[in-house]
Amino acid sequence: MADMNFEQARHNMVEQQIRTWAVLDQQVLDVVMRTPREEFAPPQYRSLAFTDMEIPLGYGQAMMPPRVEARIVQTLAVRPEDTVLEIGTGSGYLAALLARLARHVYSVEIYPELKNTAERRLAAHGIDNVTVELGDAANGWPQHGDYDVIAVTGSMPVLPPALQQSLKPGGRLFVVVGDAPAMEALLITRVGANEFSCESLFETVVTPLVNAPQPQRFAL
Repeated sequence: MADMNFEQARHNMVEQQIRTWAVLDQQVLDVVMRTPREEFAPPQYRSLAFTDMEIPLGYGQAMMPPRVEARIVQTLAVRPEDTVLEIGTGSGYLAALLARLARHVYSVEIYPELKNTAERRLAAHGIDNVTVELGDAANGWPQHGDYDVIAVTGSMPVLPPALQQSLKPGGRLFVVVGDAPAMEALLITRVGANEFSCESLFETVVTPLVNAPQPQRFAL
């Protein structure tokens, strides 16, 4: 691994995985190219940082495949004036990508060890516009709202209304809804006081968000 050419691996990841998955926004591709994904992966998985797979983080959590992370960033169309909420910090890599495009990112992580590791990684790369907070944001995180952008990094069987209500007018929410093996990535946009548009993006399977609200399940 010591001899691995990370720059070449990152280039190949962008050209062979990310571009071919309809991520064509040059600003997003540039951010991916200058954010060292291998340094956000656990040390034992650094050599796998550019592969099209989930990378274990411990505690039942994982980094999403890089094409999914890049697609999320492109879909959310983050602007320099935006305030972003990320639910589920994980490795801190997605927060790093979002932070390079946004005014500020508030990222909430339920596991103290993952929070602390992500903070160290972000600080090591001079990313100072991310605030990582410890907590359970499965039903929302109104402390810094309303938000221009919300990214939920774990899947949810059902979408809690509080997340949509935390969006500013014109705000965008990315979330994966459903149960394995039938999960759907959605972009929800607030188009009015109580009006939202919903766009289906792709089908996927993502690690469930801890404490995600559950639908009522009827038992016979």
